[in-house]
Amino acid sequence: MKNSIKASNVDILGVDVAPVSIPKVIDLLDVLMGKGLSGYVTVTGVHGLMKSQKSTEVKIAHEASWLTVPDGMPLVYIGRLLGYRMMRRCYGPDLMAAVAGHSVEKGYTHFFYGGNVGVAELLKKKMKEKFPGIKIVGTYTPPFRPLNSRERSELINTVEMLRPDFFWVGLSTPKQELFMREYSGQLKTKVMFGVGAAFDFHTGNIKSANPWIQKFALEWLFRLLQEPKRLYKRYLVNNPLFIINLLLQLLKLKKF
Repeated sequence: MKNSIKASNVDILGVDVAPVSIPKVIDLLDVLMGKGLSGYVTVTGVHGLMKSQKSTEVKIAHEASWLTVPDGMPLVYIGRLLGYRMMRRCYGPDLMAAVAGHSVEKGYTHFFYGGNVGVAELLKKKMKEKFPGIKIVGTYTPPFRPLNSRERSELINTVEMLRPDFFWVGLSTPKQELFMREYSGQLKTKVMFGVGAAFDFHTGNIKSANPWIQKFALEWLFRLLQEPKRLYKRYLVNNPLFIINLLLQLLKLKKF
């Protein structure tokens, strides 16, 4: 399944990004579920691609994913430039909401993993309010470090008992990609999604940018103004490096 989907992907700095839209992802999920297959979805943007340049493990995590979808508009514009006209942004919070709404009709179940203390439970409450009938079978707030052996066993046993269809990972990049790669095949769930700050957006802890800001690929500036101390390096260093590397790739001066 993974290889057939990735055969026509967009190579951006050596990472295969699927030229999909949110409705297309949902269609593919139904196919995956119907065949009884499992995998994980990385939802990535410029930050995730640049992390892949610095870490082989992060790049492997993207390569091993069932799908890597474009979270940021720069990736969409690059895909369209390369001929993938139907490529659309799969913004983490929007993708999560679309899958949640679709799951009510299909009866799919969910598990929320990540966030600060209380965030996953608040997300459960907010999702139940927004999507009446949604089935959320569990939540887990991990510590800000790798799980120890006891916590690891607890998580694996809990998920095995609940068997959620969708396991949502709300950690930062690249923690969530590495987590999904490590636990893929160990957690008894159909699809894991790494959606980063989507937990905080849906609980109201972080304000979403206006649609016009997102459309013109200026959300990085909006978020930088919200959290300058945490995000300045990501945007003011990574973004120029991304543009330089992209030009090198497009001009075929460097292979990634």
